[in-house]
Amino acid sequence: MQDLIAQCEAKVLAGQDLSIDEGEGLLAAARDGQLESLLGAADRVRRHFLGDEVHLCSIVNAKSGRCSEDCGFCAQSVRFQTGIEEFALIDGEQAKAAAREAATNGSEALGLVAAWRGLSAGTELDNVCDVIRDVSEQGQVHCDASLGLIDDPQVAERLAEAGLHTYNHNLESARSHFESTVGSHSYDDRLRTLRLVREAGMSVCSGGIVGMGESPRQRVELAVELRELDPDMVPLNFLNPIEGTPLGDGGETLSAEEALATLSVFRLMLPRHHIMVAGGREVVLGEMVERMYEAGASATMVGDYLTTGGTPAADDLALLDRQGLQARGRAVQPGPGRAARLPDSPRPGPGQRDPSPAGA
Repeated sequence: MQDLIAQCEAKVLAGQDLSIDEGEGLLAAARDGQLESLLGAADRVRRHFLGDEVHLCSIVNAKSGRCSEDCGFCAQSVRFQTGIEEFALIDGEQAKAAAREAATNGSEALGLVAAWRGLSAGTELDNVCDVIRDVSEQGQVHCDASLGLIDDPQVAERLAEAGLHTYNHNLESARSHFESTVGSHSYDDRLRTLRLVREAGMSVCSGGIVGMGESPRQRVELAVELRELDPDMVPLNFLNPIEGTPLGDGGETLSAEEALATLSVFRLMLPRHHIMVAGGREVVLGEMVERMYEAGASATMVGDYLTTGGTPAADDLALLDRQGLQARGRAVQPGPGRAARLPDSPRPGPGQRDPSPAGA
């Protein structure tokens, strides 16, 4: 097994892609006592291709609850009873305040995340574009967004014209497992959305969630599908089961060791891509969260998630300092608060956390 890790590392450093069988073998090696060797390989590969700079971003819940879709991991679906706060689309002033806080805490970007099926032409799109324009013109952070499905090229073009820098839409799981978690839209719907936003000139952010009942091989399949998609950023989330959702009732979290092994394999399968550890890291990794960069992460989400609390920005920046890493483009020191929480809004509780930065 140790020979397999060394062989795969050498293959990746030589510029060759790993196969699904090799990725599955690496996960098996980690379970067979070779986790430390796998982490070492992931760390060397990350440093070789991406150096020691880390991307930081923040998100804000821009429209909460009553989403029509049935994503089994999501607290914001109207089909599930999770007790979250519901509110309509925030206005430009609220978004600009969240952007200022994100910048103060060292983030490069603020992602506006809306809980709905998607966007089409009309008043809702007009309002979203106004908010994007307000954040973009303020100029402190990139304005990113996760706004659901898009099936009209003109909608994507409108978002780009308003100043949207990056569009997040996660594949969530491998094609072979997708229908086990989502039934109200298809895998191809998600791929079409990503194609349209890329054609409109925006950067693409797409990843998934591990720990939703998929097999180890299906985790590797997702990594290969993402490699073929070639997004600019790959968020990797760890499911923290939320009571009231299909994947929350009686669900179990991954072990920290399994989560780190999965992250390491994603790094070896996607050596040149930025991989962002996002939702679920506090709950799943626990005290081992400090090892996420060693396991191959090159980005993380700073501050709160959509409906629940995250890690204080000061803690994340202190971790980078301890590990000799540098937040990319960091020009300011973190404030005492948490990035991207709406001013004067109640802070999410410290318990369950959203499994995905996109929330869908």
